[in-house]
Order: sequence, then C-alpha cells, then structure tokens
Amino acid sequence: MAPRTVSAVTSITVALLLSGCGGHVANIRTAVTGTPPTSQTLAQLWVEPGDTPRDLFWGIGGQSLAPRASTPFDVEARDDSGFSVSYDVKSPDGLHWSAKIGPEAQTEVVVSRILWGLGYHQPPIYYLPSWTTTGPQQTRRESEARFRPKLPTLSAGELWKWADNPFLAAREFRGMLVVLLMLNSTDLKDTNNTIYDVKEAADGVSRWFLVRDLGAALGETGKLFPRRNWLEGFERSGFITRISGQQVEFDYRGRHQELLTMITPSDVQWAAQRMQRLTEQQWRDAFRAGNYDVGIADRYITRIKTKIADGLALRASPGAAS
Repeated sequence: MAPRTVSAVTSITVALLLSGCGGHVANIRTAVTGTPPTSQTLAQLWVEPGDTPRDLFWGIGGQSLAPRASTPFDVEARDDSGFSVSYDVKSPDGLHWSAKIGPEAQTEVVVSRILWGLGYHQPPIYYLPSWTTTGPQQTRRESEARFRPKLPTLSAGELWKWADNPFLAAREFRGMLVVLLMLNSTDLKDTNNTIYDVKEAADGVSRWFLVRDLGAALGETGKLFPRRNWLEGFERSGFITRISGQQVEFDYRGRHQELLTMITPSDVQWAAQRMQRLTEQQWRDAFRAGNYDVGIADRYITRIKTKIADGLALRASPGAAS
C-alpha cells in the first residue's frame, strides 16, 4: 500500500482541530496507556463472537422478532430533529418500535450487522422497504425504514462518551473505531452512544455499551452534511493516508477527530484481522439485510476488503496479537 500525502488544507484543518482540544488529546493518549479493563468490564463492549459465524441477515434479534411489512403500525410520535425523520410506533402485538426513514435506514442495518458479527454489542434492528402507518385520520404507506424494537429485556439508558469511558486502554475499543473508519461512519458523536440495561443476556453481562444510530456511513465523511449511503463517494474515499511511527493518519473528515490520535498500526491490523474473519456469506447477508442490490453490495464489499488488505499490510507493534 503506497501511502498518500495529506493535502495542505487537510493538514491545516487537523492542526486547528487538535490545537483547540490539545488538553483533551493529551488526556486521551494518557488513558490509552493506562491499565486495560478487566475481561468482565470489556464484556460490556465486546465479546468473542465464537467459532460459528453469526447470522448477519437476521442479526441478534433473529427472524422471530422481525417486523412485517404487511403489519400496520400505530404512530405515537414523530421526531424531525435529526438528519432522518423517525417515528415511535406500536405494532398490533403491543410492541413499541423506533422507525427511522430515509437513506440512513439501509446503512444503519448494514453497519450494525458488521459490528455485531465482530463481537460488538448491538440492539436488534431490521429494514423494511416500505410499511404501513395507521392513525386517527388515515392509513398510508411509508418509505423504507429501519425498525428497532423497544424490548423489556433490553432497556436504553444513559449515554456514554467517546473520550471518557472504561475502554480507552482496550485494543478492542480502538479496533471498533478502526472498523467505523473503514465503513466511513462519519457521525461519531456522544449522543449516538447508549448504555443498555440487559436482562437474560446470553453473554452474562448486565450492561452493554454500544454505538447505535449508525446510518451516517457508507458514503463520504464530513461534519456538516456528508452524503450517506453513496457508493461512488465511498469508493473514492481513502482509508490510511500516512504512518508516522505509532501514529496513523486517516482520510476522515467527520466528528471527534481527536479520537484518531489514539490509534496505532497494531490497532488497525487487529481490526483488519477481525474483519477478515467474516465469511463471504456474512458479508453478503449483512448487505442483504439492508436490501442492497447484489451488484451494489459487491462493489461495497470489494472496497471494504481493499481497506482490510491495507490494514493487514501494516507493521504491527511489538506484542500485538491477533
């Protein structure tokens, strides 16, 4: 992999960003060199997915929980504050759901499936190409949407922060950042990070630290209005721009760029090794879960695998393990 030089504009932008949060960056770097979390604490973020590949079509919720396009949903509330319009809805069986419409619906399902396939906790989510809403005045068909159930056994609680959490010194935490960079997840903000209280968890932990609302991905990166779910932009974007000792620079223009200062070449290689373990069926199932055309999915997967190869080609620091 031939390293690319960073443009003058990009270098100036990064310098300004880091100069404005120099103390913050120093604190992050200090935390990274601290004591890694115990295995019990780490299990709140990541668990070994096991030897049997996880089902990335139905995901953690399985087929039995999946919503049906023919089911009418009662609309209880509408939220227009985010990039995508979202609804709080209720299905006839009394289950409450969050339904997000628009181009982020597909990408959120795909990115969530990939993270879960790697061992990172994710809530059940599903994609419907269309669905029916009912209300006091009319019944109508809505466009594509991401559906996330609100389960009594999985309760969303407080937020957690990217720069202040128990996992900063964990390779698995930094590896998750690398995975999100590979997928051009551009909206790394604290309000997308949620702690779930878990009942009856198969992995034995009672809290999950997870990243959700992952729709701002698989396109270009940026802080204002980057285009999501944009294949051509994703194919044109880079990944690693330069390696300087143990510092990795990325072609990333999204939020929280100070977090990238903690990532080392061995972190990138570890994430790439994990990504490489996903089977061809898992890759196809993840994009099929988001209702992507086969040809488009193939192009996305090809570009992601190129990034994985770039990560594998890096020299791991001493003591790194797969």
